Amino acid sequence: MQKAITLGPLPAAERIVAMDVIRGFALLGIFLMNIEGMAGPLNASLTGLDPSLAGADRAVDALIYVLVQGKFYVLFSLLFGMGFAVMAARAEAAGRPFVRVYLRRTFALLAIGLAHMLLVWSGDILTVYALLALLLLAVFRAVPARQLPWLGLGLYVAPLCLVLGLGALGSLAQLEPGAAKEMQRALAQEAQAWQRTLDAQAAAYGHGTWLDATRQRAADMGQMFVYALTVFGWQVLGLFVLGSWFVRSGAIADPSAFPRLFARLRWVALPVGLLLVLAGFRLMPTMDPGRLDFGMGVATFAASTGALLMSLGYLAWIVRGLRHPRVAGALALLAPAGRMALTHYLLQSLIGTLVFYGYGLGAFGQLPRAWQPVFALAVFALQVLVSRWWLRRFRYGPMEWIWRGLTYGRLPALRAA
Repeated sequence: MQKAITLGPLPAAERIVAMDVIRGFALLGIFLMNIEGMAGPLNASLTGLDPSLAGADRAVDALIYVLVQGKFYVLFSLLFGMGFAVMAARAEAAGRPFVRVYLRRTFALLAIGLAHMLLVWSGDILTVYALLALLLLAVFRAVPARQLPWLGLGLYVAPLCLVLGLGALGSLAQLEPGAAKEMQRALAQEAQAWQRTLDAQAAAYGHGTWLDATRQRAADMGQMFVYALTVFGWQVLGLFVLGSWFVRSGAIADPSAFPRLFARLRWVALPVGLLLVLAGFRLMPTMDPGRLDFGMGVATFAASTGALLMSLGYLAWIVRGLRHPRVAGALALLAPAGRMALTHYLLQSLIGTLVFYGYGLGAFGQLPRAWQPVFALAVFALQVLVSRWWLRRFRYGPMEWIWRGLTYGRLPALRAA
């Protein structure tokens, strides 16, 4: 008789430690990025440098834009692709069915993401991840490993080429008076709609009840889905694909076998990416919803391409640090938080909204920009301490435990042996 195959979550001993450390680092960056969209209107955090700021607030806003904004969602997305590939590879090696379990895992994540987006914070990324994870399954099975980097990069860059082309068309349209007038009218309407959204978010999140905020979150969800189906979603899918290559190639499990790759990411990708981000920042420090021209397209292309290169550089430097005992000891502090990334991601939103929103402590719009990263760092430091305490006693974070239960149809043992 054939032995029954038991499905279950991954034992802690089989985890790739580098992924947990990078995930913990990404979790910090995500909160440094997201805190602005909790302390004020969400959409105001998406436009780059706030032109109304001065002094320390302006300097901090610029630093966050250059070093953090857009870079850590890239890391988070790469890690999602890596996690998917690890799960697929180990299921195949053990002869376990994968697709059915993966679909349950994905739909469970979708439910968690939708609840988070509607009930807590509308800047949620989990919902988009869950929807795109279904496409990743098809791509992963159809594309040979050696082609994954090119496919991933193509998916990431293609929407940027579209933005570049639209910007060029916008510049050309301005050469013809009639077309220019019509375009300016349409762009002015876009700018007015954007301002109405900012005003609505400020009113609902800053001064409204939880029900008022929930209505606004529902409205924000529609905008997020439109954006996800145009530019953002294709880029995220490309990052998933690229992340899966790091696992299928063995690069993340055995970096010493890829010395040239990681050296190039550290010494070429990171500085070139930084230069591109600075160039994009110079061309367009603040996104103007009423602007459509070639300069806007070039700035967007440079900033987004630079973000990818910088993120890969960050990843490579962490991998390098893990090979040095002293540095590895410090980086290892991030691993427990990385193992509880879902719990802490949701907890960051809960803490941020309860502190800043009108139905919480009501500090909306009151924390200076220069102090927002300090707040985020303090919360994250507490999360690191809690993670170490928790994982000495339990095998999984609370939300990781629930997610695994929904995935495998039963709750795994929670207490550590």
